[in-house]
Amino acid sequence: MQSGYLYILASKRNGTLYVGVTSNLEQRVWQHKNKTFPDSFTSKYNINSLVWSDYFDDISEAIKREKQIKKWKRSWKINLIEKDNPNWDDLSAEWI
Repeated sequence: MQSGYLYILASKRNGTLYVGVTSNLEQRVWQHKNKTFPDSFTSKYNINSLVWSDYFDDISEAIKREKQIKKWKRSWKINLIEKDNPNWDDLSAEWI
């Protein structure tokens, strides 16, 4: 069983959002910030600020939750972010 992270990136406060899953959060955020995949949605819209994440012991559970959250209304995603990160701070700023 592999662990994983569910995460939300934003272009800015109340900006464009991206929901993703990864087994290595630090590496994946680095890829977003450095536009490793220049044709991707996150590169195109400059979405690279980690504003929310959650850890799962089993990555399949993270994927299941990702599918749920991707169907949520935007306002629900914003509420999820602001519950733990009201200032929309980049939670990865100290890593990279």
